[in-house]
Amino acid sequence: MLDKNQIAQRIAQELRDGWYVNLGIGIPTLVANYIPEGIEVEFQSENGILGMGPFPFEGEEDADLINAGKQTITATKGAVYFDSAMSFGMIRGQHVQLTVLGAMEVSENGDIANWKIPGKMVKGMGGAMDLVASADNIIVAMMHTNKEGESKVLKECSLPLTGVNCVKKIVSNLAVMEVLPNGGGLKLIERAPGVSVEEIIKATEAKLIIEGEIPEMKFN
Repeated sequence: MLDKNQIAQRIAQELRDGWYVNLGIGIPTLVANYIPEGIEVEFQSENGILGMGPFPFEGEEDADLINAGKQTITATKGAVYFDSAMSFGMIRGQHVQLTVLGAMEVSENGDIANWKIPGKMVKGMGGAMDLVASADNIIVAMMHTNKEGESKVLKECSLPLTGVNCVKKIVSNLAVMEVLPNGGGLKLIERAPGVSVEEIIKATEAKLIIEGEIPEMKFN
C-alpha cells in the first residue's frame, strides 16, 4: 500500500506544463512537493495565493504564509496574493486546469463527499462546493478503506454530498481508478506496488471494471 506522500507523488504525474492547479486540504497539499522535472505549474490556494510552493523546511516557516488548510507554505518567485473574491473568480471562471481534493467517500459515478460527517462539529464546507461545481478535471486523493477496513469507494455515498458526478480519477493507497461516463463504474488503471487485483476488488464496493493486465504504479 502507498503512504500519503506516495499518493501525492503519483498524482503529481498527472500535472502538465503550464497548468494552474488547486490543491485541497490534506493529502493534496503534498503534491506541491513532487513536481516532475521539466514542467512548470502554478499552484492556487483559495485563501488567496497563486504560486504556492512546497512546504518549508523546519525552522524556515513564515506564520503569515499559509494555505487553505492553515499549514505554513512557501511561495515561488513571482507569486501573487489576492482576496477571496479574486480567488473564487479564478475558480468559478474555470481558469484552473486541475483540482486535487481529499475525500471521505467517492461513488462509482463520480460523486464526492468530503466536508461533513453527521453529528460532528465542522466549520463549514470551505471552498469545496465551488471547486466541484466549477472544475472540469478533479482528481481525488484518498485512503481506499476506513479504519475498520470498510470501503470508501462506494456504489453510492452515504455522507452528505459535496458534488455530483464530478470526479474524473481516484488515486488511493491501493489503486488508480478512472470514473467512466454515464454511470459505467470505475475502471482500474494501476495498482499499488505489491497489491493484487484481488485485494483491490475486495476493498472496493463500487462497480470495478478490469480489462487485461493491470500494471503497477511507477515512481521515479
